[in-house]
Amino acid sequence: MEWDVEIDAQGLKCPLPVLRLRQKLAALRLGQVVRLVADDPMAEIDVPHFCAEGGHRLLAQAVEGGASVFFVAKG
Repeated sequence: MEWDVEIDAQGLKCPLPVLRLRQKLAALRLGQVVRLVADDPMAEIDVPHFCAEGGHRLLAQAVEGGASVFFVAKG
């Protein structure tokens, strides 16, 4: 999958991965995609919830090398 911006939030604990995601999405145009990499287990709950509440689209979610990877399109 292609993306416009990447956030490496490894080593950051809740709520920082979502706060970084919110900050990046605010600067993007509708439909642009952020790839977020986070190793905090709470991100698996927080990111989908943030997307649902904020009107963004969670395009994909996977685990790579012990970290969760999320692809989020600005909604």
